[in-house]
Amino acid sequence: MADPTALNEPSAAPAPTGVPARFLTVMTTTDSAQKAERLARGAIEGRLAACAQISAPVTSVFRWNSAVETSQEWQVLFKTASARYAALEAYLRDAHDYETPEIIATPITHGGAGYLSWIAEETS
Repeated sequence: MADPTALNEPSAAPAPTGVPARFLTVMTTTDSAQKAERLARGAIEGRLAACAQISAPVTSVFRWNSAVETSQEWQVLFKTASARYAALEAYLRDAHDYETPEIIATPITHGGAGYLSWIAEETS
């Protein structure tokens, strides 16, 4: 197996432009702790992510159907390999009860080699 941290090792210079990150954090939100845990467990059981952290509650203010809404939500932050992103996104779209769920991926540009190796192992 190729070194899973090759593109994510700390360095003095940033990764070249256009080189995709090998690992991502992916965030979604939902309206209850139970739903957040269900989404998290499903992703972990399916090896779509190595870890999911649930933060709660947060207050979200957003425009929906031409009205400004405020609601309490739980954030779920997944750690995954970039190669698993499409499957994780498909799972979240299917399992989520929001019409338009928040699904945002952020590249992990640097990280501990052992932790990144663990993510690679748990999502393969």
